[in-house]
Order: sequence, then C-alpha cells, then structure tokens
Amino acid sequence: MIRFFLSSIGAKMLAAVTGVMLLVFVIGHMIGNWQVFLGPDQLNNYGIALRVYPLLLWGARGGIILSLLLHVLAVTRLTLINRAVRPQPYAMQQPVKASWASRNMYVSGLMVAFFVLYHLLQFTWRVTNSDYKSFIDYQGRFDIYRMVVAGFSNPLISLTYIIAMLLLGAHLWHGGSSVFQSLGITSGRTRKFFDRVGPALAVIIVLGEIAMPIAVLAGLVSL
Repeated sequence: MIRFFLSSIGAKMLAAVTGVMLLVFVIGHMIGNWQVFLGPDQLNNYGIALRVYPLLLWGARGGIILSLLLHVLAVTRLTLINRAVRPQPYAMQQPVKASWASRNMYVSGLMVAFFVLYHLLQFTWRVTNSDYKSFIDYQGRFDIYRMVVAGFSNPLISLTYIIAMLLLGAHLWHGGSSVFQSLGITSGRTRKFFDRVGPALAVIIVLGEIAMPIAVLAGLVSL
C-alpha cells in the first residue's frame, strides 16, 4: 500500500482524494463565513452550533488537518518524481500550454498550507492574538463576530488573507480540473467541461472568501 502511494499514480490519486476533501471544507468554510453579513447574533449562534458536538467538531478538524498534511506530502512526492524524470531544467523555458498555476502547484499549495497554520493559530487556537479569548457578547457567548471584525480591521492581516486566497485560487485553477483526470472521471467528451471546473471554482471561492476582509476594511461589517 505504501509503495503504491509512493508511485506517481498513487501520489496523484492521494493528492486528488485529499484535494476533494479539502475543497469540500473550503466551500463549507466560505458559507460559514458569509454569516458575518447577517450580524453578530447569527454568526455567534453558528459558533455555538458547531460546539454542540465537540467530539464531532474536533474529529472533523483532525480529519481536515490530516488531509492537508497528506495532500502536501502527495504533491511534494509528485514534484520530486517530476524533477527526477527531468533533473536538468530547459535552457530556455517557453511553456506553450502549461499555465502559471499548473507550473507552480507545489509553491502555491505550500504557501496556502503555511497560511492555514497561521489562521488556526489566530482564530481557532487564539495563540497569536490571546486577547480574543476575552471577547464575550451580551448573551455570554464567545463573540466570534467581534473577533472577525477586530482581526480583519488590521490591514496587514486582511492583506495576508487576501493574498492567501489568491494563491488558493491559483492552486484550484489547475488542481480543480486535474483532480477529475487523476480519479479517471474525465473522457474525451467531458474533458472540455471539466477543464472549466477548476477556473470556475477558483473564481467563486476567491471572491467568496475575500468578501469578508474587504467588507470589514470598507466598514460594511463593523462593531
């Protein structure tokens, strides 16, 4: 089993499966974030709902973290295999069909992974911003709304988030389409359709995710 996943085909399949799992999480995360536009009560109630079943919540978080680690390992393995096949770079690289996104999948994915770690340290574990722990609303609930507004009111944090989402979009632009090929879903007739899936997902998710920090910076979402 380990030998299979160390092979090119196995690594591609592992990257595809974990990529789909991470994509589902990103979409759910984006929809959850949109509740900030409905006001503090809605977002704080959403936070309470997530904590009703702590074992389920942390089980899901653990699964996502494991998927992220396996995805990074699989993409790293593919990168090393590709470099072993072609150890010497071309004297003049003039890619005809390969886009920037496809040529830099490893770089964009790794940078997004580092951002996810920082994002967890900031908003989930509140290590980088320990003052968030004291945010309590008028009903005695943890004030997620205030934490989000306080966090994204910092232009540097918002800019970091936006850049990370753009890198995620670049990763999805190619990866969102290639995952179907890795899973053997595409065919000659459906290839054109699936080739459009990645770019479409990239645009939707990037716009959906950066809407929150932009809204906070613009004063559309405030305390």
